[in-house]
Amino acid sequence: MSTITQTVEVLPAGTWAVDPVHSSIGFEIAYMGGTFRGTFSGVEASLADGVLSGSARVDSVRVQDDDLTAHLQSPDFFDAERHPVLGFTSSHLSIEDDRVVVDGTLTIKGIAKPVELTGTAAPPVTDPYGKERIGLELTTTVDRTDFGIDWNVPLPSGEPALSNEVTIAAQLFLVKEA
Repeated sequence: MSTITQTVEVLPAGTWAVDPVHSSIGFEIAYMGGTFRGTFSGVEASLADGVLSGSARVDSVRVQDDDLTAHLQSPDFFDAERHPVLGFTSSHLSIEDDRVVVDGTLTIKGIAKPVELTGTAAPPVTDPYGKERIGLELTTTVDRTDFGIDWNVPLPSGEPALSNEVTIAAQLFLVKEA
């Protein structure tokens, strides 16, 4: 008979701020037989007292075509004029070995819904400049229609061109504040 021991790690103490140069938030969605991807460059995030929070400016969404970028910022999708920021705040965060589970609230177009993000955490390291860093890679899948993003167009087969399921991925590099 063997015993399995699980190690639950405590979150690093202190306040951690996002390194925006090395961090990213992106999304992918099935579209007409392929996968459509986009990113947000205006990302803010912090980890303090066990709470992970972050936001992305809607006007920072980037895809391969400027016209499509404008469409994503329109009321058909994110509605950047009325809802300029996407947001997330955790209610519970746990790390077990390198696996991370984060429960929280995601807000898109002013609609807040509970979500669970899962992923991995890199242990703290000291960079060449003496700053302590941690890395988090987190994903979740949401139904975009839950957030009022209903735009679609039918294919000749009658099926929708755009899936309702969207995968959101965050790669966060966090730096400990002094």
